[in-house]
Amino acid sequence: MAKKEKETQTKQPKRVKGAFKRGAAMFWSFLKGYRMLTFLTPFLILFDVYIELKLPEIMGKVTDYIMVNAGTDTFVRHDLNMLLLKMLGYTLLTLVVGYINARCIAIAAMGFGANMRSAIFNKVQDLSFDNIDHFKIGSLITRTVSDTARIQTLFSTTLSIFLRGPIMLGLALKKSISISSDMSKMFYFAVPGIAITLIVLGALAVPLFKAMLSKMDKFNGTLRGNISGIRVVKSFVREDYERGEFEKINNDVAKANIRAQSLVIYISPIIMFIMYACTIFALKNGSAIIIRNAIDGVKGTLTYGALTAFMSYITQVLSSLMTVLMVFVSIVVARASITRVAEIFREEPTINDYDGDPALLVKDGSIRFDHVSFKYSEEAEENILTDIDLSVESGEMLGIIGATGSSKSTLVNLIPRLYDATEGNVYVGGENVKNYKFKNLRDGVSVVLQQTMLFSGTIKENIRWGDPEATDEQIIEAAKAAQAHDFILEKENGYDTELGQGGNTVSGGQRQRLCLARAFVKKPKVLILDDTTSAVDTETDAKIRAVLRTDAFKGITKIIIAQRITSIMDADRIIVMDNGVINGMGTHEELLQNNEIYHEIFVSQQEGVLAQ
Repeated sequence: MAKKEKETQTKQPKRVKGAFKRGAAMFWSFLKGYRMLTFLTPFLILFDVYIELKLPEIMGKVTDYIMVNAGTDTFVRHDLNMLLLKMLGYTLLTLVVGYINARCIAIAAMGFGANMRSAIFNKVQDLSFDNIDHFKIGSLITRTVSDTARIQTLFSTTLSIFLRGPIMLGLALKKSISISSDMSKMFYFAVPGIAITLIVLGALAVPLFKAMLSKMDKFNGTLRGNISGIRVVKSFVREDYERGEFEKINNDVAKANIRAQSLVIYISPIIMFIMYACTIFALKNGSAIIIRNAIDGVKGTLTYGALTAFMSYITQVLSSLMTVLMVFVSIVVARASITRVAEIFREEPTINDYDGDPALLVKDGSIRFDHVSFKYSEEAEENILTDIDLSVESGEMLGIIGATGSSKSTLVNLIPRLYDATEGNVYVGGENVKNYKFKNLRDGVSVVLQQTMLFSGTIKENIRWGDPEATDEQIIEAAKAAQAHDFILEKENGYDTELGQGGNTVSGGQRQRLCLARAFVKKPKVLILDDTTSAVDTETDAKIRAVLRTDAFKGITKIIIAQRITSIMDADRIIVMDNGVINGMGTHEELLQNNEIYHEIFVSQQEGVLAQ
């Protein structure tokens, strides 16, 4: 036991070191294109600090000159003006250097943030359905928008303040000690006081900020669901209810944010108290030294000008210390965001095509499920699909029916590898789906998912998603096959009609037909339609099924999931799903005679038709 603990202790630093290297490499990649500006910043800051430290020195000389020479014959206005002009020159130089530095930091920070958001977006594109289910859509949006904004702000703050702080702190402290080592001893108390304040309050704030970000995830999920389902909300007159739910989660976010910020707001007044205390101490002791020297007739090293400069250096020392430690607090507070973003990059896709053969293409539409079982997580006790053994010939039309939750969609999702089988193997075109590259497999398998999704852009652009190289004639041909051509022409701009976000300018049935056209233009080897005619009328449904029987679709394997038996009754074979297993298989006539579930569905639907 002791030996194991010892091994764990020796391995831990390596893991930490490895995590640090991966994190450093990740953030280094976000700087691509902006590294020169980033590395230019420290040199500009060093020059700017040097100039700022010269200003109190000149100010002290001006004060001493006035105090010593005012009202005497030795007072020369020209000498005073030269000092003031020198001070003005340094001030203008600070303005120019500060502007250049601020511009470099702004460009570098914006580029850093843009690269980070692109990297997250690209990573999400590589994740499988399983990974996305794990994170949830609302959380991914929060991480891509809010968390990256917080990290970008931290990056900008680090460049502009953190690099400047230590340089200013060290040099201003050196200047202070050179003026009065005795008065500089107050920093022995002031520096630890500020450090302890910031570190303690920052550490206490971390869990509160994590809780706030978790609330923000929920807020984004609620907002996204409400806006995307606004038509449903209005149709059920649930606006008041949704307002109430929104107010609850919005107030939760506000309260969590207030709790987190309530600790941070103590930082400024405490530090300002320490700074003013130091100023009072310096004024009291410095004035006492100058007065005592004047009474004793001693010419001390601490002059009026030196005290003035010392007061400026106090402000610079404590301000720079505060900014350095504030960045540390920002890092602590932003650590939750950094961790959440890093989680996305650490997430390994549960499905990948690293071993796929780039030259392997889907040669035909044959499909085989070889004793396939599936569950969404390894921890789940029961399978969603159990021992599916099924072969589908190339060009065959297969219908799938079953009660809601019988795993019809899950079954077909295994064909294009949207999920991977837990046990057994799935074959397409005679090859294990794991042997294909995603692009080659999914070019050969076209899926119209249960939830229709269109994108901002024109009708033509949405149909062309199926094949970016499709000509206008091929797009029109696909639209005709999907029974969409006529309603498209009724639009004012025809195929150039803008659909809006999610296709909200067309009806549900029209969206389904446009999604069908998008799949048809692809000319795949396997065509999967997951209840994609549920929103169209029976006449249009019949026309679409008739098209699938034409020569244009000969050789294409058609798999149709439907709730209506009329949508699949003319299929070559129909399988009946029940609780993740194949309950029956055959033609429409065979299942009517031999399968109880199919017979019950048919009778209930016929009674519904007669009742109408």
